[in-house]
Amino acid sequence: MTLITLVRHGQTDWNLEKRIQGSTDIPLNESGRGDARWAASQLGATTHHAIYASPLLRARETAEIIAAELALPAPDLVPDLREREFGEGEGMLVPDYIASYGDWHAEVPGAETLDEVGVRALAALHRIAREARRRSAPVAESLIVVSHGGVIRSLIDHVSGGTLPREGEVLANGSIHRFEASPGSLRLLEQAYVL
Repeated sequence: MTLITLVRHGQTDWNLEKRIQGSTDIPLNESGRGDARWAASQLGATTHHAIYASPLLRARETAEIIAAELALPAPDLVPDLREREFGEGEGMLVPDYIASYGDWHAEVPGAETLDEVGVRALAALHRIAREARRRSAPVAESLIVVSHGGVIRSLIDHVSGGTLPREGEVLANGSIHRFEASPGSLRLLEQAYVL
């Protein structure tokens, strides 16, 4: 068994504007750096063995701040943890996106579906967990993975059979979601949100 704590990256100016970032490489703002420090303070009570992150700057910087706060090695970057590609929707304000396409499940030219995001992210988490189990067997590893709202949402949707997150529920910047990974299985244990 491997414990995986997924953390959503800290706030960016585009988050503040409610603009869809997708694969656009937007840095953290100062509030986002605070989100990362908050997440580190919540994670500090547990021992963690490694940290992984999406290569996009906002996730990478969040992971670097958490790693520094928790005295972990630099994060390993995993391309399949990157945010959903939004195609023509990338850079749009959320209300304009909803007005144009209807909802997050709509087919948008050039965009990945939530299912496609879930498949690649789930495969990435299982690869990370397999490597951790090989490294540490028979002791459980505890890993931190910094990613994006769309990725985390798709994983929660997958493991809950579509019952979570609830309609309208926002996954806050810096929010924490703990999972248990075992061969062929991923289970949500708990969620914590920035207040």
